[in-house]
Amino acid sequence: MSLSPADDRVEQLIILTERLTDLIARQATAFEARRPHEAARHVEETAKLANIYRHESARVRANVAIVQAAAPERRMRLVRATEAFDAVLARQSRAIAAAKTVTEGLVRAVANEIAAQRPQAAGYGPSAQGAAYRNSATAITLNQRA
Repeated sequence: MSLSPADDRVEQLIILTERLTDLIARQATAFEARRPHEAARHVEETAKLANIYRHESARVRANVAIVQAAAPERRMRLVRATEAFDAVLARQSRAIAAAKTVTEGLVRAVANEIAAQRPQAAGYGPSAQGAAYRNSATAITLNQRA
């Protein structure tokens, strides 16, 4: 069975959208499981497919006739695939926001602990006590393997 150009285009968009949805769902699952290193496995492919998706979406928005000639059931499959994609994007956004909050809290806790353990400056006179360490920045180096 040969597909019309519109049906073929819609089918390609469905395949692209479903693959991108699957990759982003895997990333969201990794973030939810607090295993962001597992999400990194799919970053390159996700970025490539997201770029293609962005270009194709812009092309369809600029010329809706590209997909309007496709069979209604095929267009409905594209709509459902797009809805699933939007839902998984929202899920990933929540998972990344939660991971970011946790990470920032850990970095803040480490920085506060380091600041609390620093030796106080010795000085002469009542106003010199601790003056050298007050308001100074502290650099933190994190081991990526930890």
